[in-house]
Amino acid sequence: MIIAVTNQKGGVGKTTTCVNVSAALALMGHRVLLVDMDPQAHSTISIVNNPHEIPRSLFDVLMDKNTKINDIIVKSTIPGLDVAISRISMAKLEPALIGEFDGHYRLRDALNTVKDHYDFIFIDTPPTLGLITLNALVAASHILIPIQSSYLCLEGTDDLLETIDKVKKIANPDLEILGVIITLHDRRTNISKDVVDRIIEVFGDKVFKTYISKSVKLEESPAYKESIFTFAPDSIGAIQYKSVAEELIERATKN
Repeated sequence: MIIAVTNQKGGVGKTTTCVNVSAALALMGHRVLLVDMDPQAHSTISIVNNPHEIPRSLFDVLMDKNTKINDIIVKSTIPGLDVAISRISMAKLEPALIGEFDGHYRLRDALNTVKDHYDFIFIDTPPTLGLITLNALVAASHILIPIQSSYLCLEGTDDLLETIDKVKKIANPDLEILGVIITLHDRRTNISKDVVDRIIEVFGDKVFKTYISKSVKLEESPAYKESIFTFAPDSIGAIQYKSVAEELIERATKN
């Protein structure tokens, strides 16, 4: 299963979700690959030791047919979780692919060579709906949408759903929304409760039962190159992301 974690709104917990759901599944014994498509490379930085020592990155794979994705897949700090690394050069990918007839198929073609080696592949995407995110949607079998439970959280959601529909019609008819994860949730506020009601109104049973609360530990763990499960295994973040991973497996078996 190839899952694109996407939302063009920034700051909603895409990378935190990618890293910790991937880590949870790896710690359960699954073979997992995390593909970092974000030029900020936060997934790479969060769980890969010394990524600057790797001479090439995903940018080279998508721009140079002589560079294979296996050349830039490295082990993370989490057993069983590999990372296809990114770096700031990914910012040059979008203008470079404009006009290329196969521009939006590059990632799909690259992942086809390794997808049978993994049970789950997660793709961390930038907060845009440009060619980089389009590559992720064309390569993916499913989409996971993190949405923050705050005012304006659904801003741009219509654009994302429209993009998904276009991708399904033109390039990837089998693409499905696996689910929506409510993130950065504060149960104490009325606005959070109102926003959750609105998200459920829009997405129905696509919304995961487990919500991810605001957590200092989740913010701190990347600085130590750890997932939440080793950094703060008894924290609410660890409990919630393990629950999300279990629900994801349940949903995956139904698809």
